[in-house]
Amino acid sequence: MALQRRLVVVVVTASSLLCVYVLCVHLEKPPSWSTPPLKDAPGFSKAPGRSGSSAPQEPLRKETGGDRRTRPPPTAAAHPEVTAPPTAARHQPAEARDPGVSEAGSRYQGGDRAGTKGPPAPQRQQLIGGDGPTDPPFIGDTYKSEDVPPQTECRDGIRSRVKKTAFRGRFLEHIPVLQWAEDVTREQHQRLSRYPGAHGWGGIDYETLAETLSVLNASANRLLLDDWNHRGNASACSRCAVVGNGGILKESKAGEEIDGHHYVFRTNGAIVKGFERDVGSRTTHYTFSTNTLMNSLRSYAGFRGPPQSTETRYVFLPDHDRDFLLMKAAATHRAVERGRERAEDPTKYFGADVSAEKLKMYHPDFIRYLRNRFLRSSALKTKYKALYRPSTGAVMLLAALHSCDQVSAYGFMTPDYRKYSDHYYDKSYRPVGFFINHDLRMEMSLWQQLHQEGLIRLYGHR
Repeated sequence: MALQRRLVVVVVTASSLLCVYVLCVHLEKPPSWSTPPLKDAPGFSKAPGRSGSSAPQEPLRKETGGDRRTRPPPTAAAHPEVTAPPTAARHQPAEARDPGVSEAGSRYQGGDRAGTKGPPAPQRQQLIGGDGPTDPPFIGDTYKSEDVPPQTECRDGIRSRVKKTAFRGRFLEHIPVLQWAEDVTREQHQRLSRYPGAHGWGGIDYETLAETLSVLNASANRLLLDDWNHRGNASACSRCAVVGNGGILKESKAGEEIDGHHYVFRTNGAIVKGFERDVGSRTTHYTFSTNTLMNSLRSYAGFRGPPQSTETRYVFLPDHDRDFLLMKAAATHRAVERGRERAEDPTKYFGADVSAEKLKMYHPDFIRYLRNRFLRSSALKTKYKALYRPSTGAVMLLAALHSCDQVSAYGFMTPDYRKYSDHYYDKSYRPVGFFINHDLRMEMSLWQQLHQEGLIRLYGHR
């Protein structure tokens, strides 16, 4: 009996030690939710002379002034470009939605309801894009087609030159840049509701979409360069200056050169007053989302709101339903009906003389196309994929690339970006901050490639 009791004790003790060992080994394994570092996207060659090209992309926020990384901030207030996490509806994967969505595009004439003079209405055709299914499904590399007659007779414009470059396979000539009233149909709402945030209409009910986009019903709302007929002054090619807010513009003395273009694009916290010698004074197109506008007003001392002039157009980058609501309020000169900006007076942002013809809104197919074909970051393979999109400045520059004949880019990141403060109006040096919702290093590499291919002229400090 004594021997049996000793054997039982030995067996129990050995079993206990084995359990403890297994538990320790399990705890030493990395958690399944850990995020791998981002890498350069496939299909993008590294630009010669690019600094830091071998550095990993930040899957999490990189703290300025050091290499310590933390998770992205929980609220949008941390950075003008950081948006709140999508709603539960926006997280719904494409395959969980109606599998019977038709991929056949509608065909109709876009009438000029407001009577504004302009070129013939574009023909909406079948969907264009990928040759087969994409993986994962939310990528959605299929887009609506738009056949718009050329606005200029430029023989050496971007659209003709791109066919001779490495971008010819990515560039879709008939991608719609803007959305307007004629885009709202039940079929298109069903198709685009599969994609979240700026990439579709996910989380926006059909009634809200129809009542807000209905105010964009003039020819001016469907063309980025809507006034070219009287602005061109017999020029064969449209010349656009796209101005970012980068510190590289400080002491650049590029203001006169910028203002000499037919069109001048600006974005977010674009402070012009007091910096005219370096950045110019004109603004024909101001690109923003409601979120980035409100955050810019809170974050940047000296920024009092969007530029206001008779030639300024306001181009919304819709991230949420609040963009549609603010746009409708501005077009109707009424307070915002509901949502986070409820009761806000839109004229304090866009001026008392703002009209519906001066308002535009990027098409979700265009934003998704830019993400998929030009800036397909490895962030799309992380748990933060729903937060990722091209930066507002990147959308603005690539919209100009698809609309203008000649594009000059100022104030965008170059390989020597560490020499300059984050913004040209910073009173003291602030390093560039990196966030998961944008891949700024990939954008910098893209600007280098577009410059080398002769599709844009990128400003570098002289």
